[in-house]
Amino acid sequence: MAKEVISKSLLVDKVAEAAGVSKKDTKVVVDALLETVKESVKADAEIRLIGFGTFKKAHRNARTGRNPQTGAALEIAASDSMAFKSSVKY
Repeated sequence: MAKEVISKSLLVDKVAEAAGVSKKDTKVVVDALLETVKESVKADAEIRLIGFGTFKKAHRNARTGRNPQTGAALEIAASDSMAFKSSVKY
């Protein structure tokens, strides 16, 4: 059985249908939610949605990697990214 992939536009459609509001209004709210999560995590906030999960910043230290084609060592810079930990049990 193939896994269903839900795009942002399909998510908007499903939420609009479940909430009984227009797709246009739902898209505005979904866009605002995602932007708020991104900006908040970027500013070092941790967003906890009880019963869903937690968004937070994850830091990766600089490290040495290998070029897969040549095997030569190369330095990989430190970086920050967003991490999500689900609190939903399946």
